[in-house]
Amino acid sequence: MNFDVVIVGGSYAGISAGLQLARARRKVLVVDAGERRNRFAAQSHGFLGQDGREPGAIAAEARVQLECYPSVAWVEGRAEGARRIEGGFTVDLGNGRVKTARRLVLAAGVSDSLPDIPGLRERWGRSVFHCPYCHGYELEQGRIGVLAVSEHSIHHGLMLPDWGTTTLFTNGVFVPDAEQLRQLAVRGTTVEPALVREIRGERADVVLEDGRVVALDGLFTMPRTSLQIPWVEQLGCELDAGPMGAFIRTDAMKQTTARGVFACGDIARAAGSVALSVGDGAMAGAATHRSLMFEAD
Repeated sequence: MNFDVVIVGGSYAGISAGLQLARARRKVLVVDAGERRNRFAAQSHGFLGQDGREPGAIAAEARVQLECYPSVAWVEGRAEGARRIEGGFTVDLGNGRVKTARRLVLAAGVSDSLPDIPGLRERWGRSVFHCPYCHGYELEQGRIGVLAVSEHSIHHGLMLPDWGTTTLFTNGVFVPDAEQLRQLAVRGTTVEPALVREIRGERADVVLEDGRVVALDGLFTMPRTSLQIPWVEQLGCELDAGPMGAFIRTDAMKQTTARGVFACGDIARAAGSVALSVGDGAMAGAATHRSLMFEAD
């Protein structure tokens, strides 16, 4: 085998997993396509010691620290697939390049698909967000909108009043029932049923189909997610259905349903953050090392 472990994905979860394995003096290859999910955001929040720092800088410094370990190699590019062989796995790096490893860690994350509303994508990560814990505080208890994408958006509508004056734009996606309306009223959330035409302005002003404009300081929505590596089921990894997209099923040690394959970060949970991804990666790395020590290939 070329390596003890190939890690597919070199963002927060993947680097964290690699760090545990490198410190266990295992031979590790990280394959990274360079598409961090939070690359559109100017700042990262909620991660100890790094609050408010530019997310790319966090990832870049972490990579430098990981590559200080001589047993670590890094390939920039996309893993095109992987398959099980005797004693481990092959990983296809494209252009005829193939690497082998005894174990796999899948940490390539997910990609986001936003509602098709003009002006929304241009503001993604700047004034349009998905995580209140990551971006709500900086709105200074201002005017906050929630753009509904399904009935699950009720949770944003109930959460966000802790961060500012909140309006839920149902946008024809769903109609809150009497109990949901009562809960929203208790929380102080305004419900706006008119359709949304576009998002414009310096921040994220909502233009409604009837011509009204609702000025906002920030807008939250729930993007649909898809796995960055579509071939995981070919390895025998089972998926769970999350509210906005599928994710890889793992146990508490980040072991997937496929023997010898671990998964961590956004690819293996319904919702995530930098802090959760780093914790997931640390667990996956330690569990993968334990598997190398105590389990047969």
